Amino acid sequence: MANGLTAESNEARLVEIARAHVRKFGHARTTVVGVAAEAGMTHANVYRYFPSKTALLDEVVASGLRPLEARLREAAEGADPAYDKLERMLIAVHRDYRSKLDDDPELFDLLVDSLIRNRPSARKHRSRVQTDIQRVYEEGVASSAFALADRRRAMSLIFDAAHRFIHPVALRLDKDTSAHAVATRFETVLAITLRALRTGRA
Repeated sequence: MANGLTAESNEARLVEIARAHVRKFGHARTTVVGVAAEAGMTHANVYRYFPSKTALLDEVVASGLRPLEARLREAAEGADPAYDKLERMLIAVHRDYRSKLDDDPELFDLLVDSLIRNRPSARKHRSRVQTDIQRVYEEGVASSAFALADRRRAMSLIFDAAHRFIHPVALRLDKDTSAHAVATRFETVLAITLRALRTGRA
């Protein structure tokens, strides 16, 4: 233990300091030495908890995405019709990413970098989102809410249609477009997508 704290609390503290440094300096200029100094420990001690700067920043990304993942799980487990749940989940992803883009640009850039470099945090997050959405789609097929029963075709439809609105790299291209205008377009795309799933005509 360092500073009389448990390993878990030391890890959490290092992640929060790293998050603050990313906000202040950007992820490229954030250093283990700087994080260690603020934490009151040597950089060698930081490596007891995170083997590299990459691993530390990966946990910054992962911890920032956990609240969204929790909301998606909660929605997927709810009692609402599948089409309502699917709409709510996709909108939640869009709003979370857009909020990060507008309000936390340095952390959003770190998320984009993690996606481009296929870091573990990005891979696991993408897998969790896809799994929850697929679960709701399959529930919709089982309850006859969705007539499009070809899973591969349906999942391609959902993610291809939503790509511009739920992929951070694509969202960054719309940074100068108002959040309201982008959200309105997404609502239109979602309505068309859900209609295709419910009617089976895609």
